[in-house]
Amino acid sequence: MTLRIGVDLGGTKIEVIALTEDGREQFRQRVPTPAGDYVVTLRAVAELVRAMERELGEPSSVGIGTPGAISRATGLLKNANSTCLNGRPVKQDLETLLGRDVRIANDANCFALSEATDGAARDAEVVFGVILGTGVGGGIVVARRLLVGANAIAGEWGHNPLPLPREQELPLPDCYCGRQGCIETYLSGPGMAALHAAATGTVLSPPEIVARAAAGDECAECTLQLYEDRLARSLANVINILDPDMIVLGGGMSNIDRLYTNVPRLWQRHLFSDRVDTKLARNHHGDSSGVRGAAWLW
Repeated sequence: MTLRIGVDLGGTKIEVIALTEDGREQFRQRVPTPAGDYVVTLRAVAELVRAMERELGEPSSVGIGTPGAISRATGLLKNANSTCLNGRPVKQDLETLLGRDVRIANDANCFALSEATDGAARDAEVVFGVILGTGVGGGIVVARRLLVGANAIAGEWGHNPLPLPREQELPLPDCYCGRQGCIETYLSGPGMAALHAAATGTVLSPPEIVARAAAGDECAECTLQLYEDRLARSLANVINILDPDMIVLGGGMSNIDRLYTNVPRLWQRHLFSDRVDTKLARNHHGDSSGVRGAAWLW
């Protein structure tokens, strides 16, 4: 097979891409995800793959990216925002529909693999890919090979506790995962919005906060500074354990330009090293990283 098909199976849309062996895009299509229907969703994926292969005239490998992950205990999907997929044998059923092996990975893992293969970290040996969006996730790639882990949770830094919580960060907020004080509750887009609303009583989106800070709003500037400090503390823990060559940011919060200057300056004080060579970079492929990473699973 010379083509790789990647599928981004999200809660609102299914996107499919075909890549050549050197990463050139040959075909792309996107359709809405059928709401709440497991069978129809899987059929939609299979139909998109078959239509792409008919268009391109050859069979391909198939990789799937999803916000969930395959449980090592049961072989069933868990933690997907398309809840009709949870507790279902998604991999096995897709293999039956398509008549071939497929590979499935978490969407943050696909993001990391994409950026490590032919994206912002293409020349790096050890890469930590970060999603900062509605949620906070991560993936680890070493020598262009994705690390999944014994429990299929490698890179899931968003559900570790925020390091060194300060008085204004207490009490620890509840997280949907059932724990308290998770990094995700502080560093997600909703986390920044909640931080600003708690300090000012004004509900703003992260882009609005960034724009107001750039215009000289002191309250917005304080919000961004505290967010940057939290991100620096959290990434310093990752560097102390993994010591990656590069950290690549994705998700909506990765569009905040000042992070790439301020966060590396702030994380130095939390690192067990006399200097830090880890680079912090913006993603290269943008919203396409997830679907491209799914294709690179093969």
